[in-house]
Amino acid sequence: MTDAVMLFAAGFGTRMGALTKDRPKPLIAVNGTPLIEHAMTFVRDLPSPRVAANAHYLSEQIVDHFAGSDVQVSVEAPNILDTGGGLKAALPLLKSDVTFTMNTDAVWDGPNPLQVLKSAWSEGMHALLLCVPKNQTIGHTGRGDIDILADGHAQWGTQTVFSGVQMIRTEIVSDTPQNVFSLKTVWEALEAKGALHAVAYPGRWCDVGHPDGISLAEAMLGSADV
Repeated sequence: MTDAVMLFAAGFGTRMGALTKDRPKPLIAVNGTPLIEHAMTFVRDLPSPRVAANAHYLSEQIVDHFAGSDVQVSVEAPNILDTGGGLKAALPLLKSDVTFTMNTDAVWDGPNPLQVLKSAWSEGMHALLLCVPKNQTIGHTGRGDIDILADGHAQWGTQTVFSGVQMIRTEIVSDTPQNVFSLKTVWEALEAKGALHAVAYPGRWCDVGHPDGISLAEAMLGSADV
């Protein structure tokens, strides 16, 4: 089965302040490399993946970035569709029963997060979230999101932080009647019936959704090279 990956790149990046005045957040550089290319490093490690990215804010820059590549861009216009709606709109490009989704505002120090998910996935799952224990997060403030139970099921809690990466069955999204919705509504429905799963990431993860995250990520990557 061909791996499918959805990269979320449509947001406004308001937490980045002036840094996103003239560019979308996924094109902000960490260690000289755009955030979205940090994500693509892991995507390219998969065998012949089918990849889509969504775009809305300054969408032409995302389109230009991937021009001439195998990455297909789903431009959301005139309105942004949120994560669930964005994935639903891109499903014809992904052409898969199961897909990865990946936020593009984080940097990783450890194994390929997509491979960690792929190794933990089983056919009975509906959605598998990749979560990071709080003491392995950098640049994240506040409490955690998810508690991972001994059997791999997930429930809302405080022990780990959702990393922005998951595997999900696409029929759950395509069957949602709305065209603008958050994936959190899908997870809430699954969690309520005990059908949401999660796995812990064994490395470090840095949130680069805010300006301070850039230097924190560069410091993390620098220490990883030592």
